[in-house]
Amino acid sequence: MNIEFSGKIVIVTGAAHGFGRAIAQAFASRGARVHVCDVNEAGLTETVALCGAASSIAHVLDVGDRSAVQATVAKIEAADGGTDILVNNAGGVRGQVGRPIEEISESDWQTIFDVNLSGAFFMTQAVAPGMKQQKFGRVINISSGAGLGISLTGIQAYASAKAGQIGLTRQLAHELGPWNITVNNVAPGFVLSNPTTERQWEAMGADGQKRLLDNIALKRLGKPDDIANMVLFFASDQAQWISGQVISVDGGK
Repeated sequence: MNIEFSGKIVIVTGAAHGFGRAIAQAFASRGARVHVCDVNEAGLTETVALCGAASSIAHVLDVGDRSAVQATVAKIEAADGGTDILVNNAGGVRGQVGRPIEEISESDWQTIFDVNLSGAFFMTQAVAPGMKQQKFGRVINISSGAGLGISLTGIQAYASAKAGQIGLTRQLAHELGPWNITVNNVAPGFVLSNPTTERQWEAMGADGQKRLLDNIALKRLGKPDDIANMVLFFASDQAQWISGQVISVDGGK
Protein backbone atom coordinates (compact mmCIF):
# COMPACT_ATOMS: atom_id res chain seq x y z
CA MET A 1 0.00 0.00 0.00
CA ASN A 2 1.62 3.23 -1.19
CA ILE A 3 0.35 6.09 0.98
CA GLU A 4 1.30 9.60 -0.11
CA PHE A 5 0.23 13.06 1.07
CA SER A 6 1.77 15.38 -1.49
CA GLY A 7 0.29 18.85 -1.23
CA LYS A 8 -1.69 18.09 1.93
CA ILE A 9 -1.66 20.50 4.87
CA VAL A 10 -1.29 18.66 8.18
CA ILE A 11 -1.38 19.91 11.78
CA VAL A 12 0.12 17.68 14.49
CA THR A 13 -0.17 18.70 18.14
CA GLY A 14 2.14 17.44 20.88
CA ALA A 15 4.86 17.19 18.23
CA ALA A 16 7.94 18.01 20.32
CA HIS A 17 8.75 14.33 20.93
CA GLY A 18 7.37 10.81 21.01
CA PHE A 19 4.27 9.95 18.99
CA GLY A 20 3.82 13.49 17.70
CA ARG A 21 7.35 13.69 16.34
CA ALA A 22 7.07 10.27 14.67
CA ILE A 23 3.72 11.24 13.14
CA ALA A 24 5.08 14.56 11.86
CA GLN A 25 8.11 12.85 10.31
CA ALA A 26 5.89 10.23 8.66
CA PHE A 27 3.72 12.86 6.98
CA ALA A 28 6.66 15.05 5.98
CA SER A 29 8.47 12.10 4.38
CA ARG A 30 5.36 11.45 2.26
CA GLY A 31 5.10 14.92 0.80
CA ALA A 32 2.89 16.78 3.27
CA ARG A 33 3.46 20.26 4.64
CA VAL A 34 3.34 19.74 8.40
CA HIS A 35 2.60 22.34 11.04
CA VAL A 36 3.90 21.04 14.38
CA CYS A 37 2.52 22.43 17.64
CA ASP A 38 3.62 22.05 21.26
CA VAL A 39 4.41 24.05 24.39
CA ASN A 40 7.99 22.73 24.20
CA GLU A 41 9.78 25.11 21.84
CA ALA A 42 13.15 23.36 22.02
CA GLY A 43 11.55 20.02 21.19
CA LEU A 44 9.70 21.56 18.26
CA THR A 45 12.97 22.89 16.87
CA GLU A 46 14.37 19.35 16.92
CA THR A 47 11.24 18.00 15.23
CA VAL A 48 11.48 20.58 12.43
CA ALA A 49 15.14 19.66 11.93
CA LEU A 50 14.19 15.99 11.59
CA CYS A 51 11.26 16.68 9.27
CA GLY A 52 13.12 19.25 7.19
CA ALA A 53 12.56 23.00 7.33
CA ALA A 54 11.04 22.96 3.86
CA SER A 55 8.35 20.53 4.99
CA SER A 56 7.49 21.70 8.51
CA ILE A 57 6.75 24.82 10.53
CA ALA A 58 6.76 25.08 14.32
CA HIS A 59 4.10 26.80 16.42
CA VAL A 60 4.45 27.16 20.19
CA LEU A 61 0.91 26.45 21.37
CA ASP A 62 -0.99 25.39 24.46
CA VAL A 63 -3.95 23.51 22.98
CA GLY A 64 -5.93 24.08 26.17
CA ASP A 65 -6.05 27.82 25.40
CA ARG A 66 -8.96 28.26 23.00
CA SER A 67 -8.02 31.80 21.92
CA ALA A 68 -4.45 30.73 21.15
CA VAL A 69 -5.73 27.73 19.18
CA GLN A 70 -8.03 29.91 17.10
CA ALA A 71 -5.22 32.38 16.39
CA THR A 72 -2.71 29.69 15.43
CA VAL A 73 -5.08 27.85 13.10
CA ALA A 74 -6.07 31.15 11.48
CA LYS A 75 -2.39 31.92 10.88
CA ILE A 76 -1.77 28.47 9.38
CA GLU A 77 -4.78 28.64 7.09
CA ALA A 78 -4.04 32.20 5.99
CA ALA A 79 -0.61 31.02 4.86
CA ASP A 80 -1.43 27.61 3.42
CA GLY A 81 -5.20 27.40 2.93
CA GLY A 82 -7.52 24.98 4.69
CA THR A 83 -6.23 22.18 6.88
CA ASP A 84 -6.57 18.74 5.31
CA ILE A 85 -5.50 16.58 8.25
CA LEU A 86 -5.49 17.27 11.99
CA VAL A 87 -3.80 14.92 14.44
CA ASN A 88 -4.77 15.65 18.04
CA ASN A 89 -1.83 14.03 19.76
CA ALA A 90 -1.16 16.54 22.58
CA GLY A 91 -1.81 14.94 25.95
CA GLY A 92 -0.15 13.25 28.86
CA VAL A 93 -0.27 13.35 32.63
CA ARG A 94 1.41 16.73 33.15
CA GLY A 95 3.96 15.28 35.57
CA GLN A 96 1.37 13.74 37.86
CA VAL A 97 1.52 10.30 39.47
CA GLY A 98 -1.22 8.04 40.73
CA ARG A 99 -2.68 9.10 44.10
CA PRO A 100 -5.85 8.32 46.08
CA ILE A 101 -8.93 10.19 44.89
CA GLU A 102 -9.17 12.30 48.05
CA GLU A 103 -5.75 13.82 47.34
CA ILE A 104 -6.62 15.16 43.88
CA SER A 105 -7.08 18.93 43.71
CA GLU A 106 -9.30 20.78 41.26
CA SER A 107 -6.26 22.01 39.32
CA ASP A 108 -4.76 18.50 39.21
CA TRP A 109 -7.97 17.25 37.60
CA GLN A 110 -8.50 20.19 35.25
CA THR A 111 -4.98 20.49 33.85
CA ILE A 112 -5.12 16.94 32.50
CA PHE A 113 -8.55 17.53 30.94
CA ASP A 114 -7.33 20.78 29.37
CA VAL A 115 -4.64 19.11 27.26
CA ASN A 116 -6.17 15.67 26.64
CA LEU A 117 -9.83 16.49 25.97
CA SER A 118 -10.44 20.23 25.72
CA GLY A 119 -7.41 20.59 23.44
CA ALA A 120 -8.74 18.01 20.99
CA PHE A 121 -12.12 19.77 20.98
CA PHE A 122 -10.64 23.26 20.52
CA MET A 123 -8.34 22.17 17.68
CA THR A 124 -11.11 20.37 15.82
CA GLN A 125 -13.45 23.30 16.37
CA ALA A 126 -10.86 25.61 14.80
CA VAL A 127 -10.22 23.55 11.65
CA ALA A 128 -13.83 22.45 11.07
CA PRO A 129 -14.99 25.54 9.13
CA GLY A 130 -12.19 25.20 6.58
CA MET A 131 -12.70 21.47 6.24
CA LYS A 132 -16.43 22.00 5.70
CA GLN A 133 -15.76 24.60 3.03
CA GLN A 134 -13.45 22.29 1.08
CA LYS A 135 -15.69 19.29 1.78
CA PHE A 136 -12.76 17.21 2.93
CA GLY A 137 -11.00 16.54 6.19
CA ARG A 138 -9.34 13.92 8.33
CA VAL A 139 -9.24 14.23 12.12
CA ILE A 140 -7.29 11.61 14.05
CA ASN A 141 -7.31 11.70 17.84
CA ILE A 142 -4.65 9.90 19.88
CA SER A 143 -6.21 8.50 23.03
CA SER A 144 -4.86 5.60 25.09
CA GLY A 145 -5.61 2.14 26.30
CA ALA A 146 -6.45 3.98 29.53
CA GLY A 147 -9.49 5.41 27.79
CA LEU A 148 -10.78 1.93 27.01
CA GLY A 149 -9.88 0.32 30.33
CA ILE A 150 -7.92 1.75 33.23
CA SER A 151 -4.80 3.83 33.59
CA LEU A 152 -1.70 1.79 34.47
CA THR A 153 -0.57 4.74 36.57
CA GLY A 154 -3.88 5.04 38.42
CA ILE A 155 -4.41 8.66 37.36
CA GLN A 156 -8.17 9.15 37.43
CA ALA A 157 -8.24 12.30 35.29
CA TYR A 158 -6.13 10.73 32.55
CA ALA A 159 -8.35 7.67 32.17
CA SER A 160 -11.45 9.88 32.25
CA ALA A 161 -10.15 12.44 29.75
CA LYS A 162 -9.05 9.77 27.28
CA ALA A 163 -12.43 8.03 27.57
CA GLY A 164 -14.04 11.40 26.94
CA GLN A 165 -11.88 11.89 23.87
CA ILE A 166 -13.12 8.57 22.49
CA GLY A 167 -16.71 9.73 23.03
CA LEU A 168 -15.87 13.03 21.30
CA THR A 169 -14.47 11.08 18.34
CA ARG A 170 -17.73 9.20 17.84
CA GLN A 171 -19.88 12.30 18.27
CA LEU A 172 -17.87 14.44 15.85
CA ALA A 173 -17.76 11.64 13.27
CA HIS A 174 -21.55 11.91 12.97
CA GLU A 175 -21.63 15.71 13.09
CA LEU A 176 -18.91 16.27 10.49
CA GLY A 177 -19.55 13.27 8.23
CA PRO A 178 -21.92 15.12 5.84
CA TRP A 179 -18.95 17.28 4.75
CA ASN A 180 -16.74 14.26 3.95
CA ILE A 181 -14.79 14.74 7.18
CA THR A 182 -13.80 11.55 8.97
CA VAL A 183 -12.94 11.45 12.67
CA ASN A 184 -11.13 8.43 14.08
CA ASN A 185 -9.13 7.48 17.12
CA VAL A 186 -5.91 5.57 17.79
CA ALA A 187 -5.58 4.05 21.27
CA PRO A 188 -1.91 3.19 21.86
CA GLY A 189 -0.77 0.59 24.32
CA PHE A 190 2.33 1.12 26.46
CA VAL A 191 5.14 2.47 24.27
CA LEU A 192 8.47 3.91 25.39
CA SER A 193 7.99 7.20 23.60
CA ASN A 194 8.98 10.02 25.97
CA PRO A 195 10.62 10.70 29.36
CA THR A 196 7.34 10.06 31.21
CA THR A 197 6.84 6.56 29.81
CA GLU A 198 10.51 5.77 30.33
CA ARG A 199 10.18 6.68 34.01
CA GLN A 200 7.01 4.58 34.27
CA TRP A 201 8.83 1.61 32.73
CA GLU A 202 11.74 1.91 35.14
CA ALA A 203 9.40 2.27 38.13
CA MET A 204 7.74 -1.06 37.26
CA GLY A 205 10.92 -2.99 38.03
CA ALA A 206 11.79 -6.31 36.43
CA ASP A 207 8.70 -8.11 37.76
CA GLY A 208 6.31 -5.39 36.65
CA GLN A 209 7.90 -5.18 33.23
CA LYS A 210 7.56 -8.93 32.80
CA ARG A 211 3.88 -8.83 33.81
CA LEU A 212 3.18 -6.09 31.29
CA LEU A 213 4.92 -7.97 28.48
CA ASP A 214 3.20 -11.24 29.42
CA ASN A 215 -0.16 -9.50 28.87
CA ILE A 216 0.79 -8.45 25.32
CA ALA A 217 0.07 -11.02 22.62
CA LEU A 218 3.23 -10.15 20.68
CA LYS A 219 5.33 -10.16 23.90
CA ARG A 220 7.10 -6.90 23.12
CA LEU A 221 6.63 -3.17 23.41
CA GLY A 222 5.69 -1.11 20.40
CA LYS A 223 7.46 1.87 18.85
CA PRO A 224 6.25 5.39 18.04
CA ASP A 225 6.32 4.43 14.36
CA ASP A 226 3.68 1.77 15.06
CA ILE A 227 1.32 4.54 16.15
CA ALA A 228 2.31 6.79 13.24
CA ASN A 229 1.52 4.01 10.76
CA MET A 230 -2.06 3.72 12.04
CA VAL A 231 -2.47 7.49 11.81
CA LEU A 232 -1.26 7.43 8.21
CA PHE A 233 -3.86 4.81 7.34
CA PHE A 234 -6.73 6.76 8.92
CA ALA A 235 -5.58 9.87 7.02
CA SER A 236 -5.28 8.07 3.69
CA ASP A 237 -7.72 7.56 0.83
CA GLN A 238 -7.82 3.87 1.76
CA ALA A 239 -9.74 4.84 4.90
CA GLN A 240 -12.22 7.20 3.25
CA TRP A 241 -15.26 5.14 4.39
CA ILE A 242 -14.06 4.65 7.96
CA SER A 243 -15.19 7.08 10.64
CA GLY A 244 -16.02 7.12 14.34
CA GLN A 245 -13.72 4.18 14.99
CA VAL A 246 -11.22 3.44 17.75
CA ILE A 247 -8.31 1.15 16.91
CA SER A 248 -6.10 -0.22 19.67
CA VAL A 249 -2.45 -0.36 18.63
CA ASP A 250 -1.13 -2.31 21.58
CA GLY A 251 0.48 -5.53 20.41
CA GLY A 252 -2.71 -7.49 21.13
CA LYS A 253 -4.51 -7.84 24.44
